[in-house]
Amino acid sequence: MATSELDTAREEIATPEAVTPAGSNAPVADATRAPRAGVPEATGAAGASRARPARQARSARTRVVDDEASEAFQQAEANTDTVKRETKRVRRAPSPARAAEREQSRVTEQPGFVLHSYPYRETSLIIDVLTRDHGRIALVAKGAKRPHSALRGVLQTFQPLSLAWLGKGELRTLTKAEWVGGLRPLEGDALLSGFYLNELLVKFCARDDPHDKLFQHYLTTLHHLAHGEPAGVILRAFERVLLRETGYAVAFDRCTQARSKVVPERRYVFHPDWGVRPARGDEPSDWPVVIGQTLLDMEQDDYSRAQTVQQSKLLMRFLLNHHLGGVPLNTRQILLDLQKL
Repeated sequence: MATSELDTAREEIATPEAVTPAGSNAPVADATRAPRAGVPEATGAAGASRARPARQARSARTRVVDDEASEAFQQAEANTDTVKRETKRVRRAPSPARAAEREQSRVTEQPGFVLHSYPYRETSLIIDVLTRDHGRIALVAKGAKRPHSALRGVLQTFQPLSLAWLGKGELRTLTKAEWVGGLRPLEGDALLSGFYLNELLVKFCARDDPHDKLFQHYLTTLHHLAHGEPAGVILRAFERVLLRETGYAVAFDRCTQARSKVVPERRYVFHPDWGVRPARGDEPSDWPVVIGQTLLDMEQDDYSRAQTVQQSKLLMRFLLNHHLGGVPLNTRQILLDLQKL
């Protein structure tokens, strides 16, 4: 029986003596290529010697192709990473419009006072501040609760500050705070009066509603309190300015409905919505009745008369309570409790 070419090649490869050494001059033939017609097939050692170099050549060519493909893939991955990094750089670069908007939201060297602060997360604070040109705003002081924070000893109440922040929303980010100085610290009753002022500002001043006159009067009031001037007189003047600047107060020296001047000897009441009118005796029992001289003195910020001091205190307490909707002030309750001790 005739032996096939494949069987013959297997037998010859299995024989050690049939392997042709490297560098032999024997002709190389492709064992996988079909034999030509009329040409006898190679058998024995000659066929095996031609088959082995062909496989080695194909393996070498395959390795070369694999190495080239691997380098190409590595180069493609490197190019992809470069494109991604460049894309990120392009995305991170803000547009001119965005940069301009960010610059507009940045405020620097703004005079202000801390009205109130409370913890925010683990190491930060939210501070409620009164500023000269931006009114009352809320700021996040990041890291202000840390032991070595530069903001820890600066963000104190009743001290003039120079503030800088970033943002346009309801809650902005404090970027800088510097102590300006120029005011004595409040002590004793003056300190409680200062907290009373701050609570009034928080209750009556809307956010982002600047009141430059009220800001200046607040600064003046703190100065008077720090120098030991009578708190009753100082607070009445501030309360009147507060109501006027926030849109609640009207003139004290004339009757609004009758459009007549207030007479010093006559008795009057102050309607919370309509203003001054003569007392008729049918007013609610909680409405304070004052004489005309008291109203005239309040209009002029003159509290030299003892009767004016007493009646103005009752009148302003009534007006503030009405505009606050009956919600009591915490600092006023503290003052009342201290007086009972």
